[in-house]
Amino acid sequence: MTVIKKTFAMSAAVLVLAACATKPVPEPEVVERPAPQPEIFVQQEPEPAPPQVIAPPTIQPPTIDPNAPIPGSVEDFAFQSGGEPRVFFGYDRYQLSNDARDTLRRQANWLNSYPEFTAIVEGHADERGTREYNLALGARRADSVKAFLVSQGVSPDRLTTVSYGKERPIDGRSSEAGWSRNRNGFTNLRAFGQS
Repeated sequence: MTVIKKTFAMSAAVLVLAACATKPVPEPEVVERPAPQPEIFVQQEPEPAPPQVIAPPTIQPPTIDPNAPIPGSVEDFAFQSGGEPRVFFGYDRYQLSNDARDTLRRQANWLNSYPEFTAIVEGHADERGTREYNLALGARRADSVKAFLVSQGVSPDRLTTVSYGKERPIDGRSSEAGWSRNRNGFTNLRAFGQS
């Protein structure tokens, strides 16, 4: 049995050694492939957006007041002046108020737009005081109106002044309400060649 044991031991040793032995791994086969080509991107132009159709704005015709005066007429001058081409003064005063200056600015704009017109600036006073005093006061009022219109660009050659004092009242009441209306400067419009 010793021989069998020895043989067996040897066989076992051979087997163990054979089992421990490493088998060489075959080297992988090298397959040559072409190098990858970089991708070329061609950027396409974006498709143009369809043109926007823009509707033209709706233009409303100017509202025409059938009662409005014809532009460039004497009535238009009164309308543009604020209803009547007069400015009013305080008692025994000839200085222009802010309201009077606003009215005269509108008159000057109109006169500068229609150079074919001239004007006679009339100065008026209320019934109190003497005739002579009121004529002088009316003259100062007319001169104040003319000077302001000239300062707004109206040629002085187109304006003349006259004083009526208390002789031509527009309100016949003998009260403060009537007197305040009679203390005025009136821009009396004339076309060239008209007397």
